[in-house]
Amino acid sequence: MGKSIDLRGKKFTRLTVIAEEKLHKKTGDRKWICKCECGNYITAKTSYLTSGDTKSCGCLKSDTSREHASRLNKTHGMTRTRLYKIWQGMKNRCYKENVNGYQNYGGRGIEVCNEWRHNFVNFYNWAISNGYKDSLTIDRIDNNKNYEPENCKWATLKEQSNNKRTNCFIEYKGEKHSMKEWSEILNINYGTIRSRKARGWKNEEILFGK
Repeated sequence: MGKSIDLRGKKFTRLTVIAEEKLHKKTGDRKWICKCECGNYITAKTSYLTSGDTKSCGCLKSDTSREHASRLNKTHGMTRTRLYKIWQGMKNRCYKENVNGYQNYGGRGIEVCNEWRHNFVNFYNWAISNGYKDSLTIDRIDNNKNYEPENCKWATLKEQSNNKRTNCFIEYKGEKHSMKEWSEILNINYGTIRSRKARGWKNEEILFGK
């Protein structure tokens, strides 16, 4: 039988062996108490340490995943695409105070969900799976809520315009539309509707005249 190996004081990637724990009852493999660079302690068998199968308490795997995501963001090759510019614009409106329109987004507390903010690939996958086309723009369903999968859709510029929180809506007999939509529904000049509204006419008078 060969000489037993003493691993005390030896380092294996992020683990430093502190002391021996015990023999594994079935295999006879020795186990060691190890301190990880992050401060956690674990026990590991000799074979796992010497083979490189165990390199940390588990934190290395987490860090590697984050590093991989970061590299993926930098190497996806889509930095010049329209979708990437939409992603950047979405973040700029929410977090850069010197950007035009910030007051209507970040200034009102609107944020980008963590799933998208730090990972373009996640945003890209959502966009492609939810009907993205170059003719569409990203639109929040509820203008008081954040940019997140549950509150976003792809819409035409016309649809997005109708969803602006600054729009003036007119309700008549339970039917509610923006002034622009009413002008198209009733084939009335938009300027006429807007002028009637400004003069304080009642909703029925705005839509059908006095």
